[in-house]
Amino acid sequence: MRVYVHDYAGHPFQVELSRALAARGHAVRHGYSATNLTPQGPLARAASDPPAFEPDPIRSAPVDKRARSLAGLVGRRRAEVAYGRDAAAHIAAFGPDVVLCANTPLDALGPIQAAARTAGAGFVNWLQDALSVGMRAVLADRVPLVGWVYEAREGRLLRAADAVVAITDDFRPLLRRWRVESGRVHVIENWAPLADLPLRPQDNAWSRAHDLAGREVVLYGGTLGMKHDPGLLARLAEALGARDGARLVVVSEGAGADWLRAEAERRDLGALQLLPFQPFDAMPDVLASATVLAAILEPEAGVMSVPSKVLSYLCAGRPLALSVPPENLAARIVVSADAGVVAAPGEADAFVDAVLGLLDDPDAHALRGASARAYAERTFQLDAIADRFERVLEGAADGRG
Repeated sequence: MRVYVHDYAGHPFQVELSRALAARGHAVRHGYSATNLTPQGPLARAASDPPAFEPDPIRSAPVDKRARSLAGLVGRRRAEVAYGRDAAAHIAAFGPDVVLCANTPLDALGPIQAAARTAGAGFVNWLQDALSVGMRAVLADRVPLVGWVYEAREGRLLRAADAVVAITDDFRPLLRRWRVESGRVHVIENWAPLADLPLRPQDNAWSRAHDLAGREVVLYGGTLGMKHDPGLLARLAEALGARDGARLVVVSEGAGADWLRAEAERRDLGALQLLPFQPFDAMPDVLASATVLAAILEPEAGVMSVPSKVLSYLCAGRPLALSVPPENLAARIVVSADAGVVAAPGEADAFVDAVLGLLDDPDAHALRGASARAYAERTFQLDAIADRFERVLEGAADGRG
C-alpha cells in the first residue's frame, strides 16, 4: 500500500508507527506541521530508516494557539484552513491508497479528508480527542453557537471516514450519538516508543547540565494549553520551596509557560525551573532526571483526552503524580498498574500532598517506578500494534471511500 500518515502534532509514537509500516514493505509518507509549537518525535530521516519511509514536513504559516479574543480565534481558523489546504496538496502529490490522520484541527481536517477522496484513497480518522467538545466548553460563555457548529462538523467528518481508530472505548458513547457506524470503529490505545526511551540514571549528562543531579526533582514535560491549569504547578512549586534543594522543572512553551514565568517572578517561586522543549533524543535523560513525573488535565477533558506525556512517563521507571479526572484512561492506567497516585482536578491540596508523599517514601517511590516501566514493557509492543493498524488500513484502502 501507499500510506500517507498525517499527524499534525508530530508526536513520537505516530512516526514510530510510520517507520514500522514502511519496514513491512508499504510506501509511507509521514506528514506533520513543521511550525507547530509542541514536543515532537524523531521526524528527520535517519540512516537506519526503511527505504520506503519518507518524512514530509508541511511548512504552513504557524497557528497562534494562544489566541483567546474573537479576532484571534478568527485568525487561528484562517491559519488552520490554510494549513489544511497545504497538507491536501502534499497528499495529492503522493497519490496514496489510504490516509491515516491524527491530531488535526477540524478546520484543517476537512480539506485533508477531501484530498483523500479526490485521490480515490481510503480515509482513517485516528481519533485522539473530541476537539469540538473541548471547543464548546471553552466558548460556552462567549459564542456558544460556534461550539455546536464545530461539534456537528466533527460528527460529519467522522461519519464520512472509512474507519475510525479511537484511543479508548470511552469514545464509543459519543460516536454512537454522532451516528458513526459501530462496525467502522476500532479501539487501539496509544503507546510510547519504548525502544527510544530506555532507562537512565538520575545523575546523567542532562541533569548535571541543569544542576538537577542528586536533587529532589518533580518534572512536568509537555504542552500547557486549554486543558491544563498552570496554577496547580505554581502551587506545587510553592510547596517544594520549603524542601532543601527541591525543584519543579517545567519543560514547556506557550501561554501556560509564559504565565508560570510571570507568576514565578511575582511570587518568588525559587523552586520553579522553566525550560523550553528539549530535543527528542535527550528525552530519556530528561525524564530520568525526575524523582516524580507530574501531569495535569482539566475536568472538561473528561474521559476523551489521554495525555501522551503520561505514556512516555511510564517508560522512565519513575512514579507518576496526576491531577486528572479519575475516569480518564490515563488515571485508570496509573491506578491499575500501581504506577503512581491520582488526584481529581480541583483538589490542589490532594495533588500536592500526593507528590510530597512520593518524595517522602523511597520504598513506594521505587516500587511504583518499577511498576510503571513494567506496564510499558508489557503493553507497548510495536509489532502487535502495527498488526492492528495494518488490518484497519488495508480494509479502508479496499473500501476506497
